Amino acid sequence: MPKLTIDGQEIEVPPGTTVLQAAQRLGIEVPHFCFHERLAIAGNCRMCLVEQEKAPKPIASCAMPAADNMVIHTKSEKAKKARKGVMEFLLINHPLDCPICDQGGECDLQDQAMAYGFDRGRFEENKRAVKDKNFGPLVKTSMNRCIHCTRCIRFATEIAGVEELGATGRGEAMEIGTYIEKALTSELSANIIDLCPVGALTSKPYAFIARPWELRKTESVDVLDAVGSNIRVDSRGPQVLRILPRLNEAINEEWISDKTRFALDGLTRRRLDRPYLRRDGRLVEASWGETFAAIAERLQGLAGAKIAALAGDLADVEAMLALKELMASLGSANLDCRQDGAKIDPGCRAGYLFNTTIAGIEEADACLLIGTNPRWEGALVNARLRKRYLQGKFKVAAIGPRLDLTFPVVQLGLGPEILDDLAGGNHSWGEVLKTAKKPMLILGMGALARPDGAAILEAARRLAESCNMVREDWNGFNLLHTAAARVGGLEIGFVPGAGGRDCDAILAGCESGVIEAVYLLGADEIDTKRLGRAFVIYQGHHGDAGAHRADVVLPGAAYTEKDALYVNTEGRVQAVRRAVYPPGDAREDWTILRALSEVLGKKLPYDSLTQLRGHLVAAYPQFAQLDEAPRAAWGSFGTKGAIEPVPFAYPIGDFYLTDPISRASPTMAACSEVYRAAHRPAAKTGTHG
Repeated sequence: MPKLTIDGQEIEVPPGTTVLQAAQRLGIEVPHFCFHERLAIAGNCRMCLVEQEKAPKPIASCAMPAADNMVIHTKSEKAKKARKGVMEFLLINHPLDCPICDQGGECDLQDQAMAYGFDRGRFEENKRAVKDKNFGPLVKTSMNRCIHCTRCIRFATEIAGVEELGATGRGEAMEIGTYIEKALTSELSANIIDLCPVGALTSKPYAFIARPWELRKTESVDVLDAVGSNIRVDSRGPQVLRILPRLNEAINEEWISDKTRFALDGLTRRRLDRPYLRRDGRLVEASWGETFAAIAERLQGLAGAKIAALAGDLADVEAMLALKELMASLGSANLDCRQDGAKIDPGCRAGYLFNTTIAGIEEADACLLIGTNPRWEGALVNARLRKRYLQGKFKVAAIGPRLDLTFPVVQLGLGPEILDDLAGGNHSWGEVLKTAKKPMLILGMGALARPDGAAILEAARRLAESCNMVREDWNGFNLLHTAAARVGGLEIGFVPGAGGRDCDAILAGCESGVIEAVYLLGADEIDTKRLGRAFVIYQGHHGDAGAHRADVVLPGAAYTEKDALYVNTEGRVQAVRRAVYPPGDAREDWTILRALSEVLGKKLPYDSLTQLRGHLVAAYPQFAQLDEAPRAAWGSFGTKGAIEPVPFAYPIGDFYLTDPISRASPTMAACSEVYRAAHRPAAKTGTHG
């Protein structure tokens, strides 16, 4: 390993380490703009110039590999003079926009100009003017400020896998753009805002809203999909103004999806901020006492078999536990957290988890996708799959309609009938899986949310076993969930009890009149027309489908307004933190259920969140450990049966409108419209002879 000396300190580094990275290991700061540890080296900005003994001129430390016996000086007069010259060149054309720039206070150029720049400039020529580009509804451009670091281009090409950004022209005439003006179509596109070291790329919805020092910062977790991306929620007063990614190497690294980042404006729209009762066919405002009394009156004397509960995709673990125990006290075993009807077997943990873990994808060498579109169902999972593909020697195949996943995928077929051929060794790709050192499969809700889902689950388990995916040192069987609440609900057993009905049977019971009362805990993705004449209690935070059908509406708290636990698709328990308080009379979900239980005469045994968490951990010890994904024991799951040769259908038709918060967001509506327009067939304008 090369050994070099930097500012008098000797260090030994792995081969391929750059001088800049070696300096960072010693805690020596070297200024830079274009370098980013997750992107390919560009060597554009020259801000990282340092002096190397015996070299004729300063070297770009970000692009120079460390070598034996190098002697580097980062604080010599030559290095300082080089940096001042580079900074002077960067500021020749940079506009004096700092007072009105949204990057102000978080700008690398500001910080480094103060720390490493000169106190004056020698150039008097007019600054260049560059036309702003239209990147769509999310990214605002001010191209006069661009310093040509090319971070955005490298991110789009390497991480997002959508080669839409590039540079045209040379020298002072160089411009960053999309060649032909169009909106960026990647679901990760807004990460270029974080990467931009100046104010050239900023958030369009957040433009001129706030300064960073005005914001209260809360570390939390995203719940708009089941990945559990770590985020920072920035709020001012009662409103969430910004959501940014938080570093977590095991899950999202330092990226988040555009929906995670920008659906926040849906938190203030269509909100349920007070209780409602349906009177004479219309929902009218009521007090908590009136709504609870109406529920108690309707449930009084009702047999448990006639009562049911469904948990939605955004429900937290504490609320589901409280509702489960309330239903048990009422004698009902009719409850389900799988509102899409997915035939997931709750009896075996390994059968419903992403066992490989998201970070573990980087160890795999073959992957089979079954009825899943990870680009929309788990954007950061897809980004990790692409990262593994770029490392080389990684084969991916898919069963389902053709997809663009930003990396090559072998299409094996449209439906599940091919699974038996793969497991029986009658297909060439079965050999690929069997000869791989660490093969994996990802099973999606598109495969399980159909009548033969249990048989497909069993066939996928057999395939995993026959291809040696499950061993002492490796588990390649994975379920990619689409709902943040799903794994948490399965962990606490929010599924039908003995003789109980699942989601489809509950809706069928409502249609036939067997089920007379249904409690919807944020369940908006069901067919509400099937609720028939049942008495519907809806508890949630948005006026979505469930609230429109409800007879009683109880206003709950959104994920930014409560302290709660969620479990991601890996089985990793994570905590969301309250950044702001719920609006109006809305309350945290578990407190509503606790208050209702007392009115019903079935008082739940906890009066505080601490007591509820203690009760949860006592019943389910896995909730005692936060941010860990312990390995689940392998077992038998699924049900052997006939598999219909019907093509898979992916569960998400529009990435930007998957939940009540996103559907209430004007920004997500604009993204959805742009995406539909981008994929709309071009009109025929005539023929050419």
